[in-house]
Amino acid sequence: MSNHTDLVLYDYWRSSACYRVRIALNLKGLAYATRAVHLVDNGGEQHSPAYREINPQEAVPVLVDGQRVIRQSMAIIEYLEDVNQDRPLLPAMPRDRAHVRGLAQLIACDVHPLNNLRVMQYLERELGADAAARERWMKHWIELGFRAFEAILVDDAATGEFCHGDAPGLADACLVPQVYNAKRFGVDLAPYPTIAAINERCLALPEFDAARPENQPGATA
Repeated sequence: MSNHTDLVLYDYWRSSACYRVRIALNLKGLAYATRAVHLVDNGGEQHSPAYREINPQEAVPVLVDGQRVIRQSMAIIEYLEDVNQDRPLLPAMPRDRAHVRGLAQLIACDVHPLNNLRVMQYLERELGADAAARERWMKHWIELGFRAFEAILVDDAATGEFCHGDAPGLADACLVPQVYNAKRFGVDLAPYPTIAAINERCLALPEFDAARPENQPGATA
């Protein structure tokens, strides 16, 4: 990997996908510079011609490592894991790695895409869904995903202080931002005690605390 100071993260403080990458960078102990891309101001800075050259998908995050440009949060995290194997985010055994990836993808592929900003904007602008309807939509998909995630954690003997064992990793990095979203939109966490406990343990760690949305430059209420 390039010198760590060459890492640049195109970031939006409230983006769940960016949040999980910030956690991964912190767990890896990697320093990085931030380039803020505000997803709401100025009609959404991700839609600007200059940013479109960096990411034609008009989304965050993007990680730049020297001359390398890596798009999509899960690809970024896997890249960090591949090129810096200190402080691993995935367990050693293939079956355990598959389990952790499955948990991470449950959040990143099934839950999060249905409640991100551009989906909410489409529901509002194109389908006429009001704020209450959009909130019902979001809570439905989060609750459905959390029900499955909780059941998997409870059923797995390897679940420990964190999603897999007693050290945080990839699954925790994906889970915590989604819990942030759940709390923001009033999802009751009482039916998911394992998720809630892991979330609290994670947020007590400095790597997770530093990645919180409210601790990012430019964060607003």
